[in-house]
Amino acid sequence: MKTSEQILQQVNEAIAAIEYPTQPSGLYEPIEYVLSIGGKRIRPVMMLLTAQALGNDISKVMPAAIGLETYHNYTLLHDDLMDRAKMRRGMPTVHTKWDSNTAILSGDSMLVLACKHILSTQLPNISEAMNVFITTALEIGEGQQYDMNFETRTDVTQEEYIEMIRLKTSVLIACAAKMGAILSEASPKVANQLYKFGEQIGLAFQLQDDLLDVYGDPKVFGKRIGGDIICNKKTFLLINAFQLADSRQLEQLNHWTQLTTFNEQEKIAAVTEIYNELNIKELTVEKINHYFTEAQHTLSSINLPVEGKQSLQEFALSLINRSY
Repeated sequence: MKTSEQILQQVNEAIAAIEYPTQPSGLYEPIEYVLSIGGKRIRPVMMLLTAQALGNDISKVMPAAIGLETYHNYTLLHDDLMDRAKMRRGMPTVHTKWDSNTAILSGDSMLVLACKHILSTQLPNISEAMNVFITTALEIGEGQQYDMNFETRTDVTQEEYIEMIRLKTSVLIACAAKMGAILSEASPKVANQLYKFGEQIGLAFQLQDDLLDVYGDPKVFGKRIGGDIICNKKTFLLINAFQLADSRQLEQLNHWTQLTTFNEQEKIAAVTEIYNELNIKELTVEKINHYFTEAQHTLSSINLPVEGKQSLQEFALSLINRSY
């Protein structure tokens, strides 16, 4: 049975082997670029680990896994553009290296290519797996819209936020696990349990991403620290700061989130200082641990071979043990 590191290597090799048309270069070069700059490949690795745990040949599932990774990177092109992010994985974002129109058009083409990869998978139940993907893609759009809506609100609740990140981030990791199960002809019960496991890991992962945006090492995190603060993203941290702030802190939060022009570093420092005063970091770590524990309980209840279950457990642990 292959480890997640070995599967990651296979995924990277498969991505590197993709041959794109040479013309028009302005369309395909950004696609090759964004897929070549690495990443943890969480979604394809999750799909292939799940398939392996169920006794499937991961080489047969690889096209679907590559499709999901291509789709994920498509969302990043557009997300980075909307967030005005300059760096991704330690490298310039596509709209920074090229321009906004390129990020939109190359991203749109990646969506089509993702579907093409998935549909090229020569396994039973591919139509069922594709339906799961389509449902998930629509949910991610819903999550992105909620995220945009939240930017102009100061009354976003914790419950609303959790639902937003479930849609925007968590469901794609859950989709990966469920697609791996469906393509391995698992029972509906096992496929749904694996979906729940992926969903819970995804929630923990996104909450940790929120935390790393403020407290992470930019060399490890791969993008600028404080990007969420600059864009007034209603993260778990900011929502709880608004709820817990005293009158002075609330006045400061309103001041910084309502400014249209500001010094970015001053804003990051001021909001982070309020987070420190309110112990927001500790509160976020507690919530991360809550969802990770839920995921462990879900995984333990799934009828899988011991070795396959252990590989999924180790992979989940590796995702949450990122330093900050």
